[in-house]
Amino acid sequence: SAQIADLQQKLLDADNGDRAKQRWDSIATILEAKCALKYLLGELVSSKVQESKLQSSLEQSQASCSDVQKMLMEERNHTAELEAEFQNQILVQEQQHQEKVNHSSWK
Repeated sequence: SAQIADLQQKLLDADNGDRAKQRWDSIATILEAKCALKYLLGELVSSKVQESKLQSSLEQSQASCSDVQKMLMEERNHTAELEAEFQNQILVQEQQHQEKVNHSSWK
C-alpha cells in the first residue's frame, strides 16, 4: 500500500507539472498573457528580494569570518609571544641552576 501511495503521488506530481506546462502553452488572449506576465514579474521581484537578502547574509557572514580570522591570528601571535617568554624563563633558570652547580663544585 505504501508503494501504491507513492506511485499515486508521483502521478499527481507529474500531472500537476503537465498542467502547469499546458497552462502556459494554452495562453490565447491578451488578458491571459497579461496575467501570466504579472505572475512572472511577481516571481522575478520575489527572487530579486530573496537574492538581496542572501547577498546581505553572505556579506555579514564574510565580515564575521574575517573578524574571527583576525582574532585567531592575534591569539596565535599572543601564544607565540607567551611561548617565547616561557622558553626564555626556562633558559634563565637553567643558566642560574648551572651557575649554582658550578659555584657549588668550586667550594
